[in-house]
Amino acid sequence: MKPTHHLDDATVLSYSSGALPGALAVVASAHLERCATCRDRLLDADRIGGLLLQQQRVEPPTEEARSAMLARLDSEPVIAPEQVGDMVEDHDPDRLPHALHPWFGHSMRALRWRRVAPGVQRIRATGIGGGDLMLLRIAPGSKLPLHSHGGSELTMILDGAYDDMLGHFGPGDVADLDGEILHQPVTSPGVPCICVAATDAPLKFSGWVARALQPLFGF
Repeated sequence: MKPTHHLDDATVLSYSSGALPGALAVVASAHLERCATCRDRLLDADRIGGLLLQQQRVEPPTEEARSAMLARLDSEPVIAPEQVGDMVEDHDPDRLPHALHPWFGHSMRALRWRRVAPGVQRIRATGIGGGDLMLLRIAPGSKLPLHSHGGSELTMILDGAYDDMLGHFGPGDVADLDGEILHQPVTSPGVPCICVAATDAPLKFSGWVARALQPLFGF
C-alpha cells in the first residue's frame, strides 16, 4: 500500500539542504525509502538547490554545514537503482527501514521493548544528536492523551494504524507536525501500532494527569 500522508514541503527542503535535525532526518529517510512521491519531491528540491548554488558565488562550507551533510549521508538508505520502483510495494514486513538500522537493528521481531505506560512500549535511540528518536509500540484500540508539540515531530507508521483529526495513518504514512497541531491519536483495533517518532522538543499534554506523569514516562 502506498503512503497517503507525506512530508511537508518545508521538511523536504530542509532535508535536501542538510538542515533537518538529526533525529528528524532519520524518520524522513525512513519515509523516503517507502514513498516514491516524496523521493520525486526530494529530487526536485535537490535540483532547485543546485541551481541556486550555481547562481551565487560558492563559499567554502562551514564546519557545521559539512557535519550536517556527512550526518545525512550516513543516515540515508542505500537504494539500488532496480529497487526504486518497487520499494513501496515489495519489502519484508519484519525488516525495519535501512535508515533505522544503526539505531534499532534490522528486525522488528528482534526488538526489545520497554513498557513506559499502560499499553505503551518504547525503545529510545541513544547517541543521536539533534532531537529525540524512539520506536513506539501502542496496544490496539488505545487512545493517547490529547497533546500538542513544543517543536517539530515526525512520526512514521511501520505497522498497524491510528486515526486522529488529520485522518487515518497506516504503514508508510508520516505525520509531519508542528506546534500548532493539537491531536489525540487512537490506534486501530486488531494489531499494535508500531511507529518511529522524532521530536526536537518535549510534547505538551493538555490533561493535568498526563502532564503530571510526563516526567515519569519521558515524553
